[in-house]
Amino acid sequence: MEIDKKFSYIKFFVLLIISLLIWKAIDGIQFIETILKVSKPFLYAFIIAFFLNSLLNILEKNFKLKRWANILIVYVIFYGTIALFITIITPKIIESVKNLAKELPYYVAKTKEWLLEPPAYLKEIDKYGILDSVKTRLDDLFLKLGESVPPMLNKTVNQVISWTSNLINFILGSIISIYILKDKEYFAKNIKKLTYAFFPVERANSIIEVFREIKKAFSNFLVGKILDSFIIGVLCFIGCSIMRIRYALLISLIVGVTNMIPYFGPFVGMIPSTIITFFYSPFKGLLVLIFIFLLQQFDGLYLGPKILGIQVGLKPFWIILSIIIGGGFFGIWGMLFAVPTAAVIKSLLNKYIDKKFKQKGISLNGK
Repeated sequence: MEIDKKFSYIKFFVLLIISLLIWKAIDGIQFIETILKVSKPFLYAFIIAFFLNSLLNILEKNFKLKRWANILIVYVIFYGTIALFITIITPKIIESVKNLAKELPYYVAKTKEWLLEPPAYLKEIDKYGILDSVKTRLDDLFLKLGESVPPMLNKTVNQVISWTSNLINFILGSIISIYILKDKEYFAKNIKKLTYAFFPVERANSIIEVFREIKKAFSNFLVGKILDSFIIGVLCFIGCSIMRIRYALLISLIVGVTNMIPYFGPFVGMIPSTIITFFYSPFKGLLVLIFIFLLQQFDGLYLGPKILGIQVGLKPFWIILSIIIGGGFFGIWGMLFAVPTAAVIKSLLNKYIDKKFKQKGISLNGK
Protein backbone atom coordinates (compact mmCIF):
# COMPACT_ATOMS: atom_id res chain seq x y z
CA MET A 1 0.00 0.00 0.00
CA GLU A 2 2.86 2.31 0.94
CA ILE A 3 4.57 1.47 -2.37
CA ASP A 4 1.42 2.33 -4.37
CA LYS A 5 1.17 5.64 -2.52
CA LYS A 6 4.80 6.50 -3.29
CA PHE A 7 4.31 5.50 -6.92
CA SER A 8 1.27 7.81 -7.15
CA TYR A 9 3.40 10.69 -5.87
CA ILE A 10 6.09 9.89 -8.44
CA LYS A 11 3.54 9.83 -11.26
CA PHE A 12 2.11 13.13 -10.02
CA PHE A 13 5.50 14.85 -9.99
CA VAL A 14 6.48 13.41 -13.39
CA LEU A 15 3.20 14.62 -14.92
CA LEU A 16 3.69 18.00 -13.22
CA ILE A 17 7.17 18.38 -14.70
CA ILE A 18 5.94 17.33 -18.15
CA SER A 19 3.05 19.83 -17.91
CA LEU A 20 5.45 22.62 -16.93
CA LEU A 21 7.74 21.76 -19.82
CA ILE A 22 4.82 21.75 -22.28
CA TRP A 23 3.57 25.09 -20.89
CA LYS A 24 7.05 26.58 -21.19
CA ALA A 25 7.38 25.22 -24.74
CA ILE A 26 4.09 26.82 -25.76
CA ASP A 27 5.28 30.03 -24.09
CA GLY A 28 7.96 30.52 -26.71
CA ILE A 29 9.98 28.97 -29.52
CA GLN A 30 13.17 30.22 -27.83
CA PHE A 31 12.73 27.58 -25.12
CA ILE A 32 12.58 24.79 -27.70
CA GLU A 33 15.71 26.12 -29.38
CA THR A 34 17.47 26.19 -25.99
CA ILE A 35 16.42 22.61 -25.24
CA LEU A 36 17.69 21.45 -28.64
CA LYS A 37 20.96 23.33 -28.16
CA VAL A 38 21.51 21.85 -24.69
CA SER A 39 20.60 18.33 -25.82
CA LYS A 40 22.91 18.35 -28.86
CA PRO A 41 25.93 16.79 -27.07
CA PHE A 42 23.66 14.02 -25.75
CA LEU A 43 22.22 13.46 -29.23
CA TYR A 44 25.77 13.12 -30.59
CA ALA A 45 26.58 10.81 -27.66
CA PHE A 46 23.68 8.44 -28.40
CA ILE A 47 24.45 8.40 -32.14
CA ILE A 48 28.16 7.66 -31.52
CA ALA A 49 27.33 5.02 -28.89
CA PHE A 50 24.75 3.40 -31.19
CA PHE A 51 27.26 3.35 -34.06
CA LEU A 52 30.17 1.98 -31.98
CA ASN A 53 28.10 -0.53 -30.01
CA SER A 54 28.18 -3.04 -32.91
CA LEU A 55 31.99 -2.98 -32.96
CA LEU A 56 32.09 -3.24 -29.15
CA ASN A 57 29.81 -6.31 -29.28
CA ILE A 58 32.11 -7.97 -31.84
CA LEU A 59 35.17 -7.36 -29.64
CA GLU A 60 33.42 -8.60 -26.49
CA LYS A 61 32.27 -11.72 -28.31
CA ASN A 62 35.71 -12.62 -29.71
CA PHE A 63 38.13 -11.24 -27.10
CA LYS A 64 37.85 -11.98 -23.40
CA LEU A 65 38.93 -8.53 -22.27
CA LYS A 66 37.43 -6.22 -19.69
CA ARG A 67 34.82 -3.71 -20.84
CA TRP A 68 37.12 -0.69 -20.45
CA ALA A 69 39.83 -2.37 -22.59
CA ASN A 70 37.37 -3.13 -25.40
CA ILE A 71 36.02 0.43 -25.25
CA LEU A 72 39.58 1.75 -25.49
CA ILE A 73 40.20 -0.37 -28.62
CA VAL A 74 36.90 0.80 -30.16
CA TYR A 75 37.73 4.48 -29.64
CA VAL A 76 41.30 4.04 -30.90
CA ILE A 77 39.84 2.57 -34.13
CA PHE A 78 37.16 5.29 -34.30
CA TYR A 79 39.46 8.27 -33.74
CA GLY A 80 42.28 6.62 -35.69
CA THR A 81 39.99 6.45 -38.74
CA ILE A 82 38.99 10.10 -38.28
CA ALA A 83 42.66 11.13 -37.86
CA LEU A 84 43.63 9.15 -40.99
CA PHE A 85 40.89 10.88 -42.96
CA ILE A 86 41.85 14.35 -41.69
CA THR A 87 45.63 14.01 -42.10
CA ILE A 88 45.87 12.04 -45.36
CA ILE A 89 42.63 12.15 -47.36
CA THR A 90 41.27 15.62 -46.45
CA PRO A 91 44.37 17.58 -47.63
CA LYS A 92 44.22 15.81 -51.00
CA ILE A 93 40.52 16.58 -51.34
CA ILE A 94 41.11 20.25 -50.40
CA GLU A 95 43.92 20.41 -52.96
CA SER A 96 41.61 18.94 -55.61
CA VAL A 97 38.87 21.47 -54.78
CA LYS A 98 41.38 24.37 -54.90
CA ASN A 99 42.77 23.21 -58.25
CA LEU A 100 39.26 22.77 -59.61
CA ALA A 101 38.25 26.28 -58.44
CA LYS A 102 41.41 27.77 -59.96
CA GLU A 103 40.96 26.00 -63.29
CA LEU A 104 37.17 26.41 -63.46
CA PRO A 105 37.19 29.70 -65.48
CA TYR A 106 39.47 28.06 -68.05
CA TYR A 107 37.24 24.98 -68.26
CA VAL A 108 34.13 27.16 -68.65
CA ALA A 109 35.78 29.12 -71.49
CA LYS A 110 36.89 25.90 -73.21
CA THR A 111 33.42 24.39 -72.85
CA LYS A 112 31.81 27.48 -74.43
CA GLU A 113 34.41 27.40 -77.21
CA TRP A 114 33.72 23.72 -77.78
CA LEU A 115 29.98 24.42 -78.02
CA LEU A 116 30.47 27.42 -80.35
CA GLU A 117 32.71 25.37 -82.66
CA PRO A 118 31.44 21.82 -82.22
CA PRO A 119 33.35 18.86 -83.68
CA ALA A 120 32.27 17.55 -87.08
CA TYR A 121 30.39 14.59 -85.62
CA LEU A 122 28.17 16.99 -83.60
CA LYS A 123 27.35 19.34 -86.47
CA GLU A 124 24.64 16.98 -87.75
CA ILE A 125 23.01 17.01 -84.32
CA ASP A 126 23.23 20.81 -84.27
CA LYS A 127 20.77 20.93 -87.18
CA TYR A 128 18.02 20.15 -84.68
CA GLY A 129 19.01 23.04 -82.40
CA ILE A 130 20.17 20.80 -79.56
CA LEU A 131 23.50 22.59 -79.08
CA ASP A 132 21.78 26.00 -79.03
CA SER A 133 19.57 24.74 -76.23
CA VAL A 134 22.61 23.41 -74.35
CA LYS A 135 24.41 26.77 -74.79
CA THR A 136 21.43 28.68 -73.40
CA ARG A 137 21.13 26.38 -70.40
CA LEU A 138 24.87 26.53 -69.68
CA ASP A 139 24.83 30.35 -69.87
CA ASP A 140 21.99 30.38 -67.34
CA LEU A 141 23.91 27.94 -65.14
CA PHE A 142 27.12 30.01 -65.23
CA LEU A 143 25.14 33.19 -64.50
CA LYS A 144 23.48 31.60 -61.47
CA LEU A 145 26.83 30.25 -60.25
CA GLY A 146 28.31 33.75 -60.51
CA GLU A 147 25.40 35.28 -58.61
CA SER A 148 25.61 32.65 -55.85
CA VAL A 149 29.31 33.18 -55.04
CA PRO A 150 29.00 36.49 -53.02
CA PRO A 151 26.20 35.18 -50.74
CA MET A 152 28.24 32.02 -50.17
CA LEU A 153 31.25 34.09 -49.12
CA ASN A 154 29.08 36.12 -46.73
CA LYS A 155 27.94 32.92 -45.05
CA THR A 156 31.50 31.67 -44.46
CA VAL A 157 31.90 33.30 -41.01
CA ASN A 158 28.56 31.90 -39.81
CA GLN A 159 29.50 28.47 -41.12
CA VAL A 160 32.85 28.54 -39.30
CA ILE A 161 31.04 29.44 -36.05
CA SER A 162 28.51 26.66 -36.65
CA TRP A 163 31.26 24.11 -37.40
CA THR A 164 33.14 25.14 -34.25
CA SER A 165 29.99 24.73 -32.17
CA ASN A 166 29.28 21.33 -33.73
CA LEU A 167 32.88 20.26 -33.16
CA ILE A 168 32.61 21.14 -29.45
CA ASN A 169 29.30 19.25 -29.23
CA PHE A 170 30.86 16.28 -31.04
CA ILE A 171 33.80 16.18 -28.60
CA LEU A 172 31.45 16.41 -25.60
CA GLY A 173 29.22 13.77 -27.19
CA SER A 174 32.22 11.46 -27.69
CA ILE A 175 33.11 11.74 -23.99
CA ILE A 176 29.51 11.13 -22.88
CA SER A 177 29.22 8.15 -25.28
CA ILE A 178 32.09 6.41 -23.43
CA TYR A 179 29.98 6.37 -20.26
CA ILE A 180 26.90 5.22 -22.18
CA LEU A 181 28.81 2.25 -23.63
CA LYS A 182 30.48 1.47 -20.29
CA ASP A 183 27.12 1.26 -18.48
CA LYS A 184 24.84 0.33 -21.40
CA GLU A 185 23.20 -2.52 -19.45
CA TYR A 186 22.42 -0.08 -16.62
CA PHE A 187 20.68 2.35 -18.99
CA ALA A 188 18.80 -0.47 -20.76
CA LYS A 189 17.66 -1.88 -17.40
CA ASN A 190 16.34 1.47 -16.16
CA ILE A 191 14.55 2.24 -19.42
CA LYS A 192 12.91 -1.19 -19.15
CA LYS A 193 11.90 -0.45 -15.54
CA LEU A 194 10.29 2.85 -16.55
CA THR A 195 8.43 1.13 -19.40
CA TYR A 196 6.97 -1.51 -17.06
CA ALA A 197 6.20 1.18 -14.46
CA PHE A 198 4.12 3.36 -16.79
CA PHE A 199 2.46 0.71 -19.02
CA PRO A 200 0.55 -2.54 -18.49
CA VAL A 201 2.77 -5.65 -18.70
CA GLU A 202 1.50 -6.80 -22.10
CA ARG A 203 1.84 -3.31 -23.60
CA ALA A 204 5.30 -2.90 -22.05
CA ASN A 205 6.40 -6.23 -23.56
CA SER A 206 5.22 -5.06 -26.99
CA ILE A 207 7.03 -1.71 -26.68
CA ILE A 208 10.29 -3.39 -25.64
CA GLU A 209 9.98 -5.90 -28.49
CA VAL A 210 9.45 -3.10 -31.02
CA PHE A 211 12.51 -1.21 -29.77
CA ARG A 212 14.60 -4.39 -29.94
CA GLU A 213 13.60 -4.87 -33.56
CA ILE A 214 14.34 -1.20 -34.35
CA LYS A 215 17.79 -1.44 -32.73
CA LYS A 216 18.61 -4.67 -34.55
CA ALA A 217 17.43 -3.49 -37.98
CA PHE A 218 18.98 -0.01 -37.84
CA SER A 219 22.35 -1.17 -36.44
CA ASN A 220 22.58 -3.97 -39.04
CA PHE A 221 21.62 -1.59 -41.84
CA LEU A 222 24.14 1.01 -40.67
CA VAL A 223 26.99 -1.52 -40.68
CA GLY A 224 25.90 -2.98 -44.03
CA LYS A 225 25.42 0.34 -45.80
CA ILE A 226 28.72 1.81 -44.60
CA LEU A 227 30.51 -1.33 -45.84
CA ASP A 228 28.66 -1.17 -49.17
CA SER A 229 29.43 2.55 -49.66
CA PHE A 230 33.09 2.06 -48.73
CA ILE A 231 33.45 -0.72 -51.34
CA ILE A 232 31.74 1.39 -54.03
CA GLY A 233 33.95 4.40 -53.18
CA VAL A 234 37.11 2.27 -53.43
CA LEU A 235 35.97 0.69 -56.73
CA CYS A 236 35.19 4.17 -58.09
CA PHE A 237 38.66 5.41 -57.12
CA ILE A 238 40.35 2.38 -58.73
CA GLY A 239 38.31 2.78 -61.93
CA CYS A 240 38.92 6.54 -62.18
CA SER A 241 42.65 6.04 -61.51
CA ILE A 242 42.90 3.42 -64.27
CA MET A 243 41.14 5.80 -66.69
CA ARG A 244 43.48 8.61 -65.49
CA ILE A 245 40.56 10.83 -64.46
CA ARG A 246 41.52 14.04 -62.66
CA TYR A 247 40.16 14.57 -59.17
CA ALA A 248 39.65 10.79 -58.81
CA LEU A 249 39.67 11.01 -55.00
CA LEU A 250 37.12 13.85 -54.93
CA ILE A 251 34.83 12.03 -57.37
CA SER A 252 35.15 8.78 -55.39
CA LEU A 253 34.27 10.59 -52.16
CA ILE A 254 31.15 12.11 -53.77
CA VAL A 255 30.06 8.72 -55.12
CA GLY A 256 30.83 6.91 -51.84
CA VAL A 257 28.94 9.41 -49.66
CA THR A 258 25.87 9.65 -51.93
CA ASN A 259 25.86 5.85 -52.11
CA MET A 260 24.52 5.85 -48.54
CA ILE A 261 21.16 6.34 -50.25
CA PRO A 262 20.48 2.75 -51.39
CA TYR A 263 20.29 2.02 -55.14
CA PHE A 264 19.73 5.62 -56.26
CA GLY A 265 22.64 7.27 -54.44
CA PRO A 266 25.23 6.72 -57.21
CA PHE A 267 22.88 8.49 -59.66
CA VAL A 268 22.92 11.50 -57.32
CA GLY A 269 26.73 11.36 -57.21
CA MET A 270 26.95 10.82 -60.95
CA ILE A 271 25.80 14.36 -61.84
CA PRO A 272 28.53 16.46 -60.13
CA SER A 273 31.18 13.83 -60.95
CA THR A 274 30.33 13.95 -64.65
CA ILE A 275 30.21 17.78 -64.70
CA ILE A 276 33.63 18.04 -62.98
CA THR A 277 35.19 15.74 -65.58
CA PHE A 278 33.27 17.14 -68.54
CA PHE A 279 34.76 20.61 -67.99
CA TYR A 280 38.30 19.54 -68.89
CA SER A 281 37.44 16.62 -71.21
CA PRO A 282 33.97 15.91 -72.65
CA PHE A 283 35.15 12.45 -73.73
CA LYS A 284 36.36 11.54 -70.24
CA GLY A 285 33.17 13.06 -68.83
CA LEU A 286 31.26 10.55 -70.94
CA LEU A 287 33.54 7.75 -69.69
CA VAL A 288 32.87 8.74 -66.07
CA LEU A 289 29.13 8.86 -66.76
CA ILE A 290 29.16 5.34 -68.23
CA PHE A 291 31.49 3.99 -65.53
CA ILE A 292 29.42 5.31 -62.60
CA PHE A 293 26.25 4.04 -64.29
CA LEU A 294 27.76 0.55 -64.56
CA LEU A 295 28.97 0.82 -60.97
CA GLN A 296 25.44 1.68 -59.90
CA GLN A 297 24.11 -1.36 -61.75
CA PHE A 298 26.64 -3.59 -59.99
CA ASP A 299 25.72 -2.09 -56.62
CA GLY A 300 21.98 -2.10 -57.22
CA LEU A 301 21.69 -5.58 -58.72
CA TYR A 302 24.38 -7.49 -56.83
CA LEU A 303 26.52 -5.87 -54.11
CA GLY A 304 23.82 -3.85 -52.29
CA PRO A 305 21.22 -6.66 -52.09
CA LYS A 306 23.97 -9.15 -51.16
CA ILE A 307 25.23 -7.08 -48.22
CA LEU A 308 21.97 -5.43 -47.13
CA GLY A 309 19.93 -8.58 -47.74
CA ILE A 310 22.17 -10.44 -45.29
CA GLN A 311 22.34 -7.60 -42.76
CA VAL A 312 18.64 -6.71 -42.59
CA GLY A 313 17.04 -9.97 -43.76
CA LEU A 314 15.18 -8.52 -46.76
CA LYS A 315 14.97 -9.79 -50.32
CA PRO A 316 16.08 -7.37 -53.11
CA PHE A 317 12.46 -6.85 -54.23
CA TRP A 318 11.41 -5.54 -50.80
CA ILE A 319 14.51 -3.35 -50.53
CA ILE A 320 13.78 -1.66 -53.88
CA LEU A 321 10.06 -1.31 -53.11
CA SER A 322 10.71 0.23 -49.68
CA ILE A 323 13.18 2.76 -51.14
CA ILE A 324 10.72 3.84 -53.86
CA ILE A 325 7.88 4.27 -51.33
CA GLY A 326 10.12 6.01 -48.76
CA GLY A 327 11.56 8.35 -51.38
CA GLY A 328 8.13 9.13 -52.79
CA PHE A 329 6.72 10.18 -49.40
CA PHE A 330 9.74 11.56 -47.52
CA GLY A 331 12.43 12.36 -50.12
CA ILE A 332 16.12 11.63 -49.44
CA TRP A 333 15.62 10.87 -45.73
CA GLY A 334 12.83 8.48 -46.63
CA MET A 335 15.12 6.67 -49.07
CA LEU A 336 17.90 6.50 -46.49
CA PHE A 337 15.80 5.00 -43.68
CA ALA A 338 13.33 3.02 -45.80
CA VAL A 339 15.27 -0.27 -45.67
CA PRO A 340 15.65 -0.60 -41.87
CA THR A 341 12.06 0.59 -41.42
CA ALA A 342 10.87 -2.11 -43.83
CA ALA A 343 12.98 -4.67 -41.95
CA VAL A 344 11.29 -3.72 -38.66
CA ILE A 345 7.80 -3.90 -40.23
CA LYS A 346 8.60 -7.29 -41.81
CA SER A 347 9.89 -8.75 -38.54
CA LEU A 348 6.95 -7.49 -36.46
CA LEU A 349 4.44 -8.58 -39.12
CA ASN A 350 5.96 -12.08 -39.29
CA LYS A 351 5.74 -12.42 -35.50
CA TYR A 352 2.13 -11.21 -35.53
CA ILE A 353 1.19 -13.69 -38.28
CA ASP A 354 2.98 -16.56 -36.50
CA LYS A 355 1.10 -15.70 -33.30
CA LYS A 356 -2.27 -15.71 -35.13
CA PHE A 357 -1.45 -19.01 -36.86
CA LYS A 358 -0.54 -20.55 -33.51
CA GLN A 359 -3.82 -19.35 -31.96
CA LYS A 360 -5.78 -20.89 -34.86
CA GLY A 361 -3.72 -24.09 -34.85
CA ILE A 362 -2.58 -23.55 -38.44
CA SER A 363 0.78 -24.86 -39.65
CA LEU A 364 2.19 -24.23 -43.13
CA ASN A 365 5.27 -26.42 -42.63
CA GLY A 366 5.83 -28.60 -45.64
CA LYS A 367 2.87 -27.08 -47.51
